[in-house]
Amino acid sequence: MALDRRASAAGFLGAAVVLGVLATVVGVGDLLGALARARSGAVVAVFGAAGVWLLAWALALRTVLGALGAAVSPLRAAAVYAGVLFANNVTPFGQAGGEPVSALLIADVAGTDYETALAAVASADSLNLVPSTALGLVGVTYLSVTVAVGDRLRLATAAVVGLAVALPAGGYLGWRYRERVEAGAVGALAAAAGAVGRLLPRIEPPSRAAVAGRVGGFFEAVGVVGTDRRRLLVAVGLSATGWLAQATALWLALYAVGAAVPPAAVLVAVPVGAIAGVTPLPGGLGGIEAALVALLVPLAGVDAATAAAAVVIHRGGIYWLPTLLGGGVVAAVGADRV
Repeated sequence: MALDRRASAAGFLGAAVVLGVLATVVGVGDLLGALARARSGAVVAVFGAAGVWLLAWALALRTVLGALGAAVSPLRAAAVYAGVLFANNVTPFGQAGGEPVSALLIADVAGTDYETALAAVASADSLNLVPSTALGLVGVTYLSVTVAVGDRLRLATAAVVGLAVALPAGGYLGWRYRERVEAGAVGALAAAAGAVGRLLPRIEPPSRAAVAGRVGGFFEAVGVVGTDRRRLLVAVGLSATGWLAQATALWLALYAVGAAVPPAAVLVAVPVGAIAGVTPLPGGLGGIEAALVALLVPLAGVDAATAAAAVVIHRGGIYWLPTLLGGGVVAAVGADRV
């Protein structure tokens, strides 16, 4: 599994700059002081909630793989998904950049072809968006009728409502015109492969027929997942469990630094903050932290230092824990292949 090390290094450098600016704006001394006062028991609970999230989404991926005829044990699914998160967290643009590498890992461990593995991880990531929007709408609705946040809630509301409209519309249009999408993908990939062949004469690019066969296999696998309603419902339920665990981890992180906030505030902050994961930073590192702090200050009614300290603890469980675990999985799989 070859990662673009230069792109990842540039991404981490950019993330370090963003985090440095954020710490400067918040106040390094105030941030360190808030972290020093954190309750150790609550911090441990944050990592426990992060573990529940990772397991729930791993089982959702296992459910999708089951729909495609690939049987994976729950323990192996958890290990594989940690590797998926590692790939997402060290490549720019988050899931969009990590999915091709994640598919290689899944194909290797689950014993499937690459197209099936890519369809599985893409389907699982798409399904994860459904409950995030629903939870965000619940949180926005609750805050709008119980807390006088005024204009400060408008941005979060617009983001959640925009997702609620764009996701189903995009999915419907993409599936309705899937033949056009498939044809466009074949043309683009064939052209890209030809360009690589011209730049690197030693590499023989695949023929257009070969590209069409692989793209067709991917869309066929996605279609199989979409028609298995029982497994779809199970996967969405597991995804919702994971989102609730993420929100719980953020609530516990705030509690750890002495802030008791309405649960609805974290139900809004977590899915809206995750939108920052599409930035050209590895796993959204830096962008998600800044977005969460900006959201928590008005929604949770806390100062910037308290919000930043809670986000540092929360991201320790949601970003750094799976990155370290997944790195070990990727290294083990690589060593096994050697």
